[in-house]
Amino acid sequence: MSRNQNKTVENDASVDAYFKTIKDAKRAEQCRAVDSLMRSVTRRAPKMWGASIVGYGKYHYQYASGREGDFMLTGWSSRARNLTLYIMGGFDGFDALLEKLGPHRTGKSCLYVTDLDKIDLKALRSLVRKSVAYMRKTYKTE
Repeated sequence: MSRNQNKTVENDASVDAYFKTIKDAKRAEQCRAVDSLMRSVTRRAPKMWGASIVGYGKYHYQYASGREGDFMLTGWSSRARNLTLYIMGGFDGFDALLEKLGPHRTGKSCLYVTDLDKIDLKALRSLVRKSVAYMRKTYKTE
């Protein structure tokens, strides 16, 4: 793998097999809910990205340095402590939605949720929808 190549790439691994690795029944149910939401918003079937990220759609980026590649429009992963949602458009301008969302933490493009039952799903759907719209407007997407 070259220095400029992404470590996390789309692959042909089974999303269904990934779901089977989620042993906690409540977490698995919450992952199914996020899967349904993201399928609905993106109108794309899920694909595995790396070993543990479920992604929807794809966009192409190119940096000023010349580095370029493809990455998912949005996605999620079940981690040990959190359900991580990938909001690739970031969170700028979404303060009101984040306030409505419920208990969470954010990173640059990561939304960390410990319990989806405590999250406002309308706010989450809106956040994902707006992020995906931004990505489709800004980048070449599939």
